[in-house]
Amino acid sequence: MRGIVIKSTGSWYKVLLPNNKIVDGRLRGKFKNLGLKLTNPIAVGDNVELEIEPGQLTYVITEIGERTNYFIRKSTRKTEHCHIIASNIDLALLVVSLKSPRTSTGFIDRFLAIANKHQIPTVIAFNKVDLLKEKHLDKAHHLKELYNSIGSQSLLSSVTTGDNMDQLKSITQGKTVMVAGHSGVGKSSILNTLYPDLDLRTGDISGYTNKGTHTTTHAEMHLLADGTRIIDTPGIKEIGLADIEKHEISHYFPEMVKWANQCKFNNCTHVHEPKCEVLNQLELGNIPEERYQNYLSMLEDD
Repeated sequence: MRGIVIKSTGSWYKVLLPNNKIVDGRLRGKFKNLGLKLTNPIAVGDNVELEIEPGQLTYVITEIGERTNYFIRKSTRKTEHCHIIASNIDLALLVVSLKSPRTSTGFIDRFLAIANKHQIPTVIAFNKVDLLKEKHLDKAHHLKELYNSIGSQSLLSSVTTGDNMDQLKSITQGKTVMVAGHSGVGKSSILNTLYPDLDLRTGDISGYTNKGTHTTTHAEMHLLADGTRIIDTPGIKEIGLADIEKHEISHYFPEMVKWANQCKFNNCTHVHEPKCEVLNQLELGNIPEERYQNYLSMLEDD
């Protein structure tokens, strides 16, 4: 029989069957996955084949269906391993904040590069704008416009004031949505506001580190009555590019792709080559300097 993985704890999986029954399943044998070393071969959102274990109430997963897409990053625990956070995603909602805690544009740009590579539409919510004073609020407006200009839909949000909650509800409704971001940026608070039946636990900000405390420990898909599927994910501290070669990175910066075919060299890295149109447009102000610096940082990553 077939099912969809709605929770992974590392060795056992919660699987939703077509009759809406949720069962426990485990892996049979080893699975080959994308030619990559993975911390876990099965991700939330995977379609799987499974069969009941003789004389048991549990199931064995015998096959993983082909993924339409997936979000993957370098593992923070195992060197040279990767971690698939979720698969078969209609939309990624990246929740960020400019303070308490601060999300860097480097983090945002790495997230977008991965999402672009795997053709996952992304919406960025600059959250907690009610906490921002004029300087940071101006920065939030600037970043919203910057990311909208490169094709990543962005908005300012606040659970406290209700800013753009209706828009977020409209954007996410009826889709399979992976919600991601640092701990403490307000992911669970947003989801509880949009979908009160979820009743997700929220955490406080640590006064010592000014970072969020973890309330979600494993990715989990929540099934809502209107057909929306929310994949709530643990807070991501840092994000490493897992399956993107250095020469590919610029392919996932739309503002570079726009000009790259006018560069003199087909394999231009847009760093030092003569007659590089990307560098020319950077100098003219048509490519955001901050985004370009983050691109250079990605090139320097091990």
